[in-house]
Amino acid sequence: QEELGGARTHTVKSGVAHNAFENEIEALRRTRDFFDYLPLSNRHSVPVLPCTDPIDRAEESLDTIVPLDSNKPYDMHEVISKIVDNGEFFEIMPTYARNILTGFARMNGRTVCIIANQPKESAGVLDINSSTKAARMVRFSDAFNIPILTFVDVPGFLPGTDQEYGGIIRHGAKLLFAYAEATVPKVTVITRKAYGGAYDVMSSKHLRGDSNYSWPTGEIGVMGAKGAVEIIFRGK
Repeated sequence: QEELGGARTHTVKSGVAHNAFENEIEALRRTRDFFDYLPLSNRHSVPVLPCTDPIDRAEESLDTIVPLDSNKPYDMHEVISKIVDNGEFFEIMPTYARNILTGFARMNGRTVCIIANQPKESAGVLDINSSTKAARMVRFSDAFNIPILTFVDVPGFLPGTDQEYGGIIRHGAKLLFAYAEATVPKVTVITRKAYGGAYDVMSSKHLRGDSNYSWPTGEIGVMGAKGAVEIIFRGK
């Protein structure tokens, strides 16, 4: 019965449900937290709460949080928590398509949408499920005039016949279109890898991103340096 329609099935496998809780009290409490991030309607401004986190706070750990070794994973949750107000990140669909993070946070007291690749899970690649998950979040935020902050560390789309047969091109296009049509402010921060078509769909400048930044560790290109060298010098 659990496998056919239980909470774990729909929060981990199918993505039909966004989250599951231990009891109804916890579910109601987290629902209230969720509504605190949203405006009353699409005609209202996003809520603004008093901000006790200094706007000029220096977070020196961000200088070293991204490993210099591009193949070494790190937890994007840590990056987000050190940037947003009071380290609070309300994650949406935390157990589904874990290779991408979606949720809400506040910056200077105002609600922002967070979309971020998760290098800790499958190196942060985009696949069918993560593309659909992120696209839905972008459209939802755009509908309620919530600015979108995107953190990029993506090596590309997941290869394989399962993804091709499932329509990875079609589902990846959903994320591309969602970003392209969004009219809210879009800020993108590249923390490390930004390769190929996956870089394009993650709110790149080519998709009318309003402000695009890169950390010193950023790597923007068609593919990684190692792969490019192997192709150029193949057979030599």
